[in-house]
Amino acid sequence: MDEMRKAIATALKDCMALKQGEEFLSIGDEPSREIATAFWEVAKEMNAESIYAEIIPRSSHGEEPPPALAAMMARAKCIVAPTSRSLSHTEARKKACEAGARVATLPGITKDILIRGLSADYKTIAQRTVQIRDILTEGKIAHIQSDKGTDLRLSLEGMAGHADTGIIHDPGNFSNLPAGEAFIAPTAGRAEGILVVDGSMAGIGMVEKTITLTIEKGEAVKIEGSRELEKIMEKYGRKARNIAELGVGTNDRARLSGNVLEDEKVLGTVHVAVGDNSTFGGSVSVPVHLDGIIRNPVLTVDGKIVVKDGKLQI
Repeated sequence: MDEMRKAIATALKDCMALKQGEEFLSIGDEPSREIATAFWEVAKEMNAESIYAEIIPRSSHGEEPPPALAAMMARAKCIVAPTSRSLSHTEARKKACEAGARVATLPGITKDILIRGLSADYKTIAQRTVQIRDILTEGKIAHIQSDKGTDLRLSLEGMAGHADTGIIHDPGNFSNLPAGEAFIAPTAGRAEGILVVDGSMAGIGMVEKTITLTIEKGEAVKIEGSRELEKIMEKYGRKARNIAELGVGTNDRARLSGNVLEDEKVLGTVHVAVGDNSTFGGSVSVPVHLDGIIRNPVLTVDGKIVVKDGKLQI
């Protein structure tokens, strides 16, 4: 068995606890076909009732899959979605979890990221991720600063944090793979300040020149440094400008690669997303969700330092 298939077997056994005879669904599209079909094959070798479904690539992260696939997802017990565009923040994924499916999304996954990211110690990742989730849940105000100019305050009051641990053993569990982030939907309409993205941006890749977002009353009212990001905002309207998420990376094996699936997990980074957050406690529903990664931030929650100099301070 080659390295990729070994990593897939680890994911299905350790992360997803796939059982013999269980209805397993691997969802792919043309760019991800090789990895998606490898998941199907390994699950079949594990004697699961393995199914492969391929969709036309979505136009953006967070766009819904076809209704027929959504219906399949609601009936499956264990689902992986290594698609080129993310199905994480979709109603189809949310409803599948509500129906009891265990779901892992792997948007834009590559062989290198799969092999590297799944070699991490997920017990340790889970412990630190849960710690940060609890800090976010209990916090009222988060403040992000960086030497590139980020100075952003977000209200967390009344919102619940989430832990993407990679342990997907119980009905309804959901995670990215590779995993490793704690995240929260900020209180709607109350984010204020400047966000400077200097790592990577979903839908764009590694940032050569920084992207600066001016944020007022929970929306990105001005974007500088990326006409591409501005076009996405224009396509989806005002809701796409919503400050949707604050996240903290917790995976020590992840590396900045230009693929947000891995980038948002990098230990010691912080990311802020725009667009949809209806699938994890927010109030904005729009078919796009884009994360921007901030390198070497200082993150404080209620005055307590959580991240500084690329390291967790917990």
